[in-house]
Order: sequence, then C-alpha cells, then structure tokens
Amino acid sequence: MSKRIVLGITGGIAAYKSAELTRLLVKAGFEVQVVMTESAIQFVTPATFQALSGNPVHTSLFSNSQANSMAHINLTREADLLLVAPASANFIARVANGLADDLLTTLAAARTCPLLVAPAMNRQMWDNPPNLRNIEQLKEDGALILGPASGSQACGEVGMGRMLEPEALLDEVEAFFQPKLLAGKRVLITAGPTFERIDAVRGITNTSSGKMGFAIARAAAEAGAMVTLVAGDTPLATPRGCERINVKSAQDMLAVVEPRVVACDLFISVAAVADYYVLNQSEHKIKKDAHILTLELAPNPDILASVACAANPPFCVGFAAESENLLEYGEAKRKRKQLPLLVANLVQTAMGADDNEVILMDDDGQHRLPRAPKMDIARRLIGHIARLYPRWQQQRNSNT
Repeated sequence: MSKRIVLGITGGIAAYKSAELTRLLVKAGFEVQVVMTESAIQFVTPATFQALSGNPVHTSLFSNSQANSMAHINLTREADLLLVAPASANFIARVANGLADDLLTTLAAARTCPLLVAPAMNRQMWDNPPNLRNIEQLKEDGALILGPASGSQACGEVGMGRMLEPEALLDEVEAFFQPKLLAGKRVLITAGPTFERIDAVRGITNTSSGKMGFAIARAAAEAGAMVTLVAGDTPLATPRGCERINVKSAQDMLAVVEPRVVACDLFISVAAVADYYVLNQSEHKIKKDAHILTLELAPNPDILASVACAANPPFCVGFAAESENLLEYGEAKRKRKQLPLLVANLVQTAMGADDNEVILMDDDGQHRLPRAPKMDIARRLIGHIARLYPRWQQQRNSNT
C-alpha cells in the first residue's frame, strides 16, 4: 500500500517548486493530498495541484471536502506524513507557538503523523532570532527540519533561506520512510576509482563512476547509520547525512581507512582500487618522443584484506567486479579474504551504469538481486547486511 502524504503549501515564491515536488512524489508512488493557505493561492492556483496530485485541493478550514466536515482532523489522521514545503516564517512561528487559525496550522496541531518542514524565506528572515528560536522549538517538538539551502533568492540576495530543490525533498521523504535497520551503527565505505600518478598530468585509473558506492552510503545513512564515505575521484554529490573524505591513490585511501576502521562496526569496500601503482613517477610532464615509454608497476596494498584480516575486524563487505567466471572468482575472493559477505557483479554491465545486477555471497549460499536501479540494489543490500550482522556479531563474541 502506498504511503499517504499531506503536502502543505504556504505563501512564498518557492510555492512554484511544490508543483514539481507534487509530480515527483506521485511518480514515486506516494498518494498526495495538497493543502494550501490563502497566501499560497496568490502564487500558484489550486487547479495546478489538483491536476498534478489527482486529488481535490484543500484550502479552507470550514469546507465540506470531508463527509463529516472535519478536514482539519481527518486529513492527517489518515496520513503517514505531513510535509510543509515551502514553510514560511509566519507558518513556522504559528505552529511553534501552538496557534491553529487556518486549515494547515490546525492540521499541524491535530496531527497524529510526523511533521517535516522545509523552510523558505529571505536570508534576513531566516537569521532573525525569533525565527531561529521557533525552528528550535519545532525540533524540540519532534518536527524534522529539511534545509534550508544557501543560494540566490527571489529578492536578489544570496544566503540561507532557499527551499531545498524538489529532487532533494523527494530524497528526504524517501529516506524518512526507510526502516532504520542500522540505527546507531558506524559504517565506513570506500567508493569510486583510485588514481595512480604517472607524471604531472597523467595517471592510471579505471571506469568506475562511484555510483554504486555512493548509493550504498546513502542507503546506510537512510537506515540510521553514521556513515563515513572515503571517495576516489568522482563528481558525484555527497549523499545526505554522510561525512565525505576525498582521496586520490590507493595508498591515500588506505591512510584514511586504517585509523578510522577501528571505530566502525561495518566496513563496505566498494571502491575500484587500482591493483598497481607507478614506481618511476615523474615530477614533470613526460615529453612525447619516438621511444617506447616503460612504466615500472608495483602492487598496491590490499585495503579490504588488511581490514578483514586484522585482529578484531568489523563486519566486512567486499565487491568483486569480474569480466568472466563471476561465481567462481567471487567465492574464491570471499574465502581468501575471510569475508562474511561479498557482492559480485560483471564489469561489462555494472561500471558507469545507473543500474546493476548482483549476486550476494555469504555462508548461506548465493542470493541473486535482479537488475534494478543502483539505489534499489543498495537498499536491498543494506537489508541483507542488517540480517547477517547480528548473527556474525554473536559468533564473533562466542569466539573471544
């Protein structure tokens, strides 16, 4: 059954973004009921949101839109979430102080579902001490504040107060509904390619985009984990709720991982780490000539093996990207590195793509996850890890 969201829209130029947000929420499978304040109607018409949501738009506290004329109670009693985007300074002040003088504030007061608030206002209004006190009051009362972002504003100024973009708000809503399977766990993840320097401008790398690792980091954070993401060279945006540390080479990555892994509960090694580095690096650009360039390569440290074979390792998840004999090579790698879980995929269809097909290998056998967007694969992987972790932890404790 799809989740039901009441989307509250208050007066502000950011209300136009809520039309796109409504479209995205419906596309993602949510049932959306829109409630607009009188001020919001001055910016976007209710007809727009009715067309996008497929449901009547509620605007008045005293309307007969509900059979018992109790829209101010029924709408949120039947909802899984009340999301207000944009939330004006006026709305925030009224809700923080318990006022209920229109349909939306009354819904907030009578709700039995969680409240998510996406502020949108001028930067000086955002920084106004009473507004900041009201924000803190909402947090103390259990509301989740989404944003705001910093950027250019309709008034021509630049600063904090800009409403999060619709895509970011959709991510926040989807994250909110994910089960908190790793609540309180500390997760260290490596992602993306490493880069091994040849000279001042050249290097050895690979075609990894980092998309799978970044998706897993986001899924782990959605599941309630405290996530540190050690990322190779990739332009991907940092997933919400994650600490990010950028590195270049395999040795850089190891230097970041080693001191942090001792404090983590889970280590997920997704990065496509170069197997070799260049011994005869040049400080300057090597000039092109007619001669053959010879590079001396030495093996890089095996980051996953060094972590998994430590005296007291965390729960380790490895990835095997192979071009052939996937099951044979994957299982051999899992046993060689003593991993409780290995994720195997084919490089031909995984690297750089937006979707993936993987096989999970653990002591219970093989579990195939059919081709799906990498975010879906990541969430299913986190669910599998959450099921394995307690048993692994129990076995480790019994062996010590």
